[in-house]
Amino acid sequence: MAAPINLVADSWRTRGWQVSIKPTQFAGHATTLAQEAAAAGHLLVLAAGGDGTLGEVANGLARTETALGLLPVGTGNSFAKELQMPLPTRWDKHKLLQATDALAAGRVQRIDLGRVVDEEGGNGRYWALWAGVGVDGFLVDRLEPRPKWSKKLGTAGYAVQSLAIASQAPFVQAVVDIDGRTFKDHYLLTLISNCRRYAGGEVILSPQARLDDGLFEVWLFRGQSVPRILQILLKIKLGHHLEDDGITMVNGRRVTIHTDPIIPAQIDGERGGASPITCQIQPGILRLLTPDTAPPDLFSQPGEPLVK
Repeated sequence: MAAPINLVADSWRTRGWQVSIKPTQFAGHATTLAQEAAAAGHLLVLAAGGDGTLGEVANGLARTETALGLLPVGTGNSFAKELQMPLPTRWDKHKLLQATDALAAGRVQRIDLGRVVDEEGGNGRYWALWAGVGVDGFLVDRLEPRPKWSKKLGTAGYAVQSLAIASQAPFVQAVVDIDGRTFKDHYLLTLISNCRRYAGGEVILSPQARLDDGLFEVWLFRGQSVPRILQILLKIKLGHHLEDDGITMVNGRRVTIHTDPIIPAQIDGERGGASPITCQIQPGILRLLTPDTAPPDLFSQPGEPLVK
């Protein structure tokens, strides 16, 4: 990947930007590098990776004036699919230059982030896409870190692994508080979503969601069986999930999920601890360099040009 990244850097240099490349060395390092870039007054940080890298960099740039741009070279690239960016493949990595052109022609938008509230009521990590408790948290806990063969297959590899262990997923009772409204049932999954797409970006879950409206879409999927999981996934894929009486969506700003028994949670497709979990929306705290490929209705507010 070094050669394509160097080409990307050269592309920005030809546009008059000064560019330095900072490889990450360990988990969480991208957050530190992003914080250092913001403290140094840099205008833009390009995050070359997938959704996990995006989350780390967002944690370093939240509440700063440094913008984040995504270079999609991860395995899932759900957020890049949200923005309809060109996606490089093993056979066509030069699409990364097309993604670069789309970013350079784009605008800076202020977007919301979710934030975990820790057990003492303090603030934990930010997240950009989702926080989930249920089947997805169980799968992430069991499957991550994924083997190389699975990563090479992208979302297909994840699906193969998931089907192999889906029957082991716990079916629990959950109590969900959304801005003071309480929901209690046997839920396969409770998902707090901050975007439109889900499942590695392969399906559109929240077709009307916007990245800057100050609201979560909280999805409650009722059920207690593996066939029900497959039924829900099929309905989402076909766009019929909004018609299912066992699926509820509620907008909210602060969400707490308790389960019996305690089960793993996922945040942006990474391990996110365990239930109970509380998340609070953080409106407009990240400046995102949005490519010109992004759907215009993904935002409620106008963006501004990127100025060096």
